[in-house]
Amino acid sequence: MVRDGYFYGAGCLLAAILLAWLAAWPYAIPALLLAAFFLWFFRDPERHIPATAGAVASPADGTVTHVSTVSVGGLTLSRISIFLSVFDVHVNRSPIAGVIRDVRYQRGKFLNAMGANSAAENEQNIVTVKGDGHTVVFKQIAGLLARRIVFTPKVGDRVARGERIGLIKFGSRVDILLHNAAQIQVKPGDRVKGGASVIALLAVAQPLEPSQAGQREAR
Repeated sequence: MVRDGYFYGAGCLLAAILLAWLAAWPYAIPALLLAAFFLWFFRDPERHIPATAGAVASPADGTVTHVSTVSVGGLTLSRISIFLSVFDVHVNRSPIAGVIRDVRYQRGKFLNAMGANSAAENEQNIVTVKGDGHTVVFKQIAGLLARRIVFTPKVGDRVARGERIGLIKFGSRVDILLHNAAQIQVKPGDRVKGGASVIALLAVAQPLEPSQAGQREAR
């Protein structure tokens, strides 16, 4: 469990005790239910990380809402959008193994995370990871209920595929931007699990044969 769950749960439990003491025990029931919800919401289950070469793991639990093509800085990229409802696990994971090259926090609105404008206008954290010759960008996007985005690694840190890297509290959205040659493995409506579901496959560089390596070294 994410430690935030203990903080929220303990606060609600304390409120329940005070209500039961100052009023009567039935008044404590809503606070107890809220404490149980927070303990459940901040769950952090273990996941089986895919070992397939070139696999892009889903950075979050949720439902795929869009698979589209977008233009960013003159480049045509594939975008996969995942919506996290309040019932989903909200721990985020790195989609690929590599080095964190950039982290940019963008202030913004708190529109419905399922809306088309939320990807550009909502408060978000934009992370760039580079590894094995590929660059993957993913966005932690706030939604109507989300009011805090957490990202723990720093620029220059190395992360493993499926490694826990942050959290978006309550309903939110995650977008993944990939080279348009990536083989997308999901479609709108699919349910995915963070760190476990393969959402795309990237080209894998072929290792040189011993004879080829010798020829290249001779040159």
